[in-house]
Amino acid sequence: MLLKENIPVRYIFGKIKKEVLMVTVYSVFIAIIYNNFHVTRISIPIAVPTILGTIISLLLAFKSNQAYDRWWEARTLWGGVVNDTRTLTRQLLTFVDSPYGEAEQKAFCERMAKRQIAWCHSLSHHLRGQDSLQGLEKLISTEDIEHIKKYNNVPMALLELQGADLRSAYKLGWINEFQQVQMDETLSRFSNEMGGCERIKNTVFPATYSTYIHFSVLLFILLLPFGLIEFFGVVEVPLVIAIASSFFLIEAMAIHLQDPFENKPTDTPTTTISRTIERDIKQMLKENFKQDDEVPAGASYNQAKIFYIL
Repeated sequence: MLLKENIPVRYIFGKIKKEVLMVTVYSVFIAIIYNNFHVTRISIPIAVPTILGTIISLLLAFKSNQAYDRWWEARTLWGGVVNDTRTLTRQLLTFVDSPYGEAEQKAFCERMAKRQIAWCHSLSHHLRGQDSLQGLEKLISTEDIEHIKKYNNVPMALLELQGADLRSAYKLGWINEFQQVQMDETLSRFSNEMGGCERIKNTVFPATYSTYIHFSVLLFILLLPFGLIEFFGVVEVPLVIAIASSFFLIEAMAIHLQDPFENKPTDTPTTTISRTIERDIKQMLKENFKQDDEVPAGASYNQAKIFYIL
């Protein structure tokens, strides 16, 4: 997501440059026709675009609110992923008691904790339509890689391996029944959070609603010069451009927020969250974690250019 407070104006208006250009040409054309061809002097009461603009503003506000709700729900689900990953690692470090010695216990805890880190990275790539296996070879074993390659849903396969290891630990007597239930509940929450993210990803915002609003905005802008030119003359050109830009920017903001897993600047920052999880878990395992300053692999050119890290 965007990290810098002062976002360049060029970036903001770059999202609506085509629309602004068309509105500029249209408003200049209306001004020329109105001032040079008296026969075509047409004006409408300013109340007409005012009423229409008020209605569209309410619709845009509702759309923006619904889009933000989708974005916030996605961020809340990933906040749960952070908390539950830390919980699972704490449970591993405090519950597991291997009769075979500390080395065996440590190996088991590290395997499950790092597999959970891999799950976070894999889920991030999975939601963005990227390669879910990217970078996992550094965190999980070759056997695990070969197993999860058989699945279309790699995060689900990783959770399956986590459950299998948890069952083995219970059968070996490393954890008791109560501890097994507690840790299984934590894994279930991961499954619920993944399902919530997939629901947001796969449930598209109603296309007809967006289309109707967009055509209403266009109608409003088409009528606006005729309502302003009688009172402001050629000054209606910058006024129309300013008003139209405001509506287009609000509409574009809603469109960007409504899909929080599309690898855009307005995304839920799943890569950064996953790296934060990796840092915390490795520190809990008493391992060093180096925070790279580079933009993570998989970030697009525009993402690197707009100074943010997803």
